[in-house]
Amino acid sequence: MGSSCLLSLTFCFLVLFNCCFAQIEQVTSQRGQQQQGKRRSQQQNECQFDRIKALEPARRIKSEAGVTEIWDENDQQFQCAGVVVIRHTIKQQGLLLPSYSNTPKFIYVDQGRGFHGAAIPGCPETFQSSGQNSRDRRESSEDQQQKDQHQKVRQVREGDVVALPAGVADWFYNNGDSPLVLVQLLDTSNAANQLDQDFRKFFLAGNPQQELQSQRSSNQRGQHEGESRRGQQERYRNLFGGFDERLLAEAFNVDTKLVRRMRNENDNRGIIVQVQHELQVVSPQESREEEEREREHQRRQGGGSNGLEESFCTARLKHNINNPEDADVFNPQAGRLTTVNSLNLPILRHIQLSAQRGVLYPNAMMTPNWNINAHSICYITRGSGRIQIVGDNGQAVFDGQVQEGQVITAPQNFAVVKKAGSQGLEWVSFKTNDNAQISQMAGRVSVIRAIPEDVLVNAFQITREDVRKLKNNRDEVSVFSSSQESRRGRD
Repeated sequence: MGSSCLLSLTFCFLVLFNCCFAQIEQVTSQRGQQQQGKRRSQQQNECQFDRIKALEPARRIKSEAGVTEIWDENDQQFQCAGVVVIRHTIKQQGLLLPSYSNTPKFIYVDQGRGFHGAAIPGCPETFQSSGQNSRDRRESSEDQQQKDQHQKVRQVREGDVVALPAGVADWFYNNGDSPLVLVQLLDTSNAANQLDQDFRKFFLAGNPQQELQSQRSSNQRGQHEGESRRGQQERYRNLFGGFDERLLAEAFNVDTKLVRRMRNENDNRGIIVQVQHELQVVSPQESREEEEREREHQRRQGGGSNGLEESFCTARLKHNINNPEDADVFNPQAGRLTTVNSLNLPILRHIQLSAQRGVLYPNAMMTPNWNINAHSICYITRGSGRIQIVGDNGQAVFDGQVQEGQVITAPQNFAVVKKAGSQGLEWVSFKTNDNAQISQMAGRVSVIRAIPEDVLVNAFQITREDVRKLKNNRDEVSVFSSSQESRRGRD
């Protein structure tokens, strides 16, 4: 009798817990969407474009073992989208020091390979050195303390995207034989950022250069106030440099001499430092078969989160979008498109971002389209080509050539078309929605095909025969080959 009552109470408690959790999650999601909409609305007055430019980095900051480049966050296209774009180039055995940001970060590994670590608050140190499982169970506590334990270290390679929530400290290390190039998007208009539209990097080590911090506010203020801010930036240190050394010594239970070393006051190496010997971390070798099993597991789960068992501690933070086998759209004569969103990388649901990798073969093109629910920030990774972007007034705000290393933004609902040059065109587009969608203007699944013939006849004042050509002459989806008709049109 007693055990039956206990089981009944336990069942009722679980049902109540699940209901409460679901309600909390729903309220949190709604609140996040409301905050997101509120913060996005702050950017709307910045989206009145006459002209958009394909941009190179505006600032270049050298460190001991690499270079950091930052695009001009005061440019109107970035203010409209509410983002900042940063590129780190890390030399061999270079370490990008641990830091965190006031915004979510979405990182694309453009080149190379290495290690990535994320220190997620409240999660256990599940990676342990091999000596931790020693047969000698009588080893002293001092010996135990000498065994390294840390949170999960992930191996990253070219084509990986890495997602990080705001406020999570992370680091990168290049253990490859070529530079490790990371392209980062910081979403300053995300609901998780409750400060202002400046991006802020909080470093746990080193002495960050003043140019690394946002220059958006100083440019918007008066000259005197801007000079005052720059004067303050010259004194930038890591976070430990601002605390009283005696308080830190007490907090870590160490002497003040060690605390002074942590402050790095005379360290001029910058934020990417050279590791003298190979970095020693605990990280299993990740095989291709393990990656396949992980993807298959995600497909069986439908990419969703059950809300109870999954947490940031166990969540996948990376996904590779460089493998042709994983393409969502593939045309052997034109190229391919691969998308990562909250369906195949669930953590993106929390940071409200997604990405698309595009590869166009020489002279191929992507269908004219518009982004329904997101801004699209496009980073050209390889090749060159032509892009046109058209606004609501029917005027082109951009019509020009783009090349490797440039960034250009297609604002939400602005129509855009890409055409590869003779060497092809490749890009990755960061999108400000976790499930970004496009509407295609030509091809088999286009808006033109969805409209009845008679509507088009009257709208364009053309014959039915011409309408059928518009609807049926392109039977490809998303990426188009360079057809005889298009070549004839240029002659």
